[in-house]
Amino acid sequence: MDLIIIGLLGGLITGISPCILPVLPVIFLTGGAQSAKFDGEVVPAKRSRPYLVIAGLVLSFTLVTLGGSLLLGLLNLPQDIIRWVGIAVLVIIGVGLLVPRFERILERPFQRFGQREVKNRGSGFGVGLALGAVFVPCAGPVLAAIIVAGSTGRIGIGTILLTVSFAIGVAVPLLVFALAGRGVIERIRAFRTRERGLRIAAGIAMIALAVGLVFNVPQALQRLLPDYTSSLQQGLADSDQVSDALDLGGLVNDENKDLDKCTNGAAELESCGTAPSIKGIQQWLNTPGGEAVDLKSLRGKVVLIDFWAYSCINCQRSLPHVVAWDAAYRDLGLEVIGIHSPEYAFEKDPGNVAAGVADFGIDYPVALDNNLATWTNYRNRYWPAHYLIDAQGIVRHISFGEGNYAATEKLIRELLKDADPAVQLPAATDVVDETPDVGSTTRETFLGSSKDVNYGGVTEYRSGTRDFALPDKQPDDSFALGGGWTVETQYATPSGGSGSIRLNYHAAEVRMVVAGSGEVVVRDDKGNEQRIRVDGTPRSYALEKADAVVQGSFTLEVPTGVQVYSFTFG
Repeated sequence: MDLIIIGLLGGLITGISPCILPVLPVIFLTGGAQSAKFDGEVVPAKRSRPYLVIAGLVLSFTLVTLGGSLLLGLLNLPQDIIRWVGIAVLVIIGVGLLVPRFERILERPFQRFGQREVKNRGSGFGVGLALGAVFVPCAGPVLAAIIVAGSTGRIGIGTILLTVSFAIGVAVPLLVFALAGRGVIERIRAFRTRERGLRIAAGIAMIALAVGLVFNVPQALQRLLPDYTSSLQQGLADSDQVSDALDLGGLVNDENKDLDKCTNGAAELESCGTAPSIKGIQQWLNTPGGEAVDLKSLRGKVVLIDFWAYSCINCQRSLPHVVAWDAAYRDLGLEVIGIHSPEYAFEKDPGNVAAGVADFGIDYPVALDNNLATWTNYRNRYWPAHYLIDAQGIVRHISFGEGNYAATEKLIRELLKDADPAVQLPAATDVVDETPDVGSTTRETFLGSSKDVNYGGVTEYRSGTRDFALPDKQPDDSFALGGGWTVETQYATPSGGSGSIRLNYHAAEVRMVVAGSGEVVVRDDKGNEQRIRVDGTPRSYALEKADAVVQGSFTLEVPTGVQVYSFTFG
């Protein structure tokens, strides 16, 4: 029952998200589109047509999501062949709606069943089947669990219940549009008397959707529109009950089922099963010719897997320890692998990641896990996260988040000794642990509408362009805006001239993630001023670096052309 409720909630949230918009015109128009003329007679759409369109979508989406990857793998076929078949079917149906003679050619194979059956073929079920094959809803925790289960073939009753309930949840808003399309056509006389025009509109919508899918237009549209459902998705993902249920629904597989045997941050070695594989990697950095790294080929070595993202402040404080371990122990049997799992869209760009790799002095292999496939295969939920693997390929230690560096290094040294008792280890590395105490600093602050936190202004904070005013009294640990700003999903940018930001914080270190081109003027509450030149892709810039946590305030003048993503505190 938990899985069914979670699936329905996840589907309903997805069903009202921006990524649904490209299919809505097709759903609306095909929900009431009439069939072709036969012997001069217009065959009206069935009353059941909207339900059959959505039923076809639910059926094909469920089958493709659960069994598509597995079946194509068994047949050694490209993973996107189902999508291309679905696009081709949409084009064929669309052309049939535009050209009745072509539709009659398509119907000839069915004429053996009699004219009556041919007349009643306008059910819309075939349209739904095609839509379900090409339908790619916004990613979320529920869909991720379903996709992983389908890709690995670990499909049980729980996964099926989750998938069907998710598909039904998505279908409810779509059915509303299909019924609305039928209702409009039935009630408005102009539509009833212009069946040809309606069919042409439906055909054009189908062909336009197919062309858009070929050129990834829906994804571009999604990037342009604010994701007004992200907070709902995040709330669903952050629930422990949901996380546990989704593990049962497909995230747990034979590769990762024993990871729960490891205790986060344990001081002693544990045994947590063979390390899950590294999969779904877009690109490798710091390997000869960009070749992939296979964990099985590293048997005999101790392996440290580090999940990170280059703009994550927690990762930035953790990386000096990982880099130091790589330098100290690489020649003694340690292999460090960085799995770059992006939090922001800009962190998926290989050039941005390569620049981050260079900035942090990383020489070990880095895998671009842009689809979070390896992240999901390890059932990971944290930046940073360290998985320590022994020479036999068994996970022996897991540490989530910052800190625990001394214990992790101690266990690295133990495993190196176990792998080679004769190895001569150097002294332990001496990198200062700058992990702040929990609650001792201001929480990481995001300016994008998808997960804005710590806002302390008086004007409502939501996506779009509007004028903001700095409050007379602003709470501690908050930010406020002044002037005209455009708030996007992941960042905010001045909408005309320049805008101001007032930031109240307590921290020893303050950094901001910004991009674009321009000069940001930063003034603190003591009257000091610094000018930061911004030019290029998103980067993290230092605003404050003190020896101890202090209470302070900054006022930033931000010019048009600069995008402000977040503030991080240490």
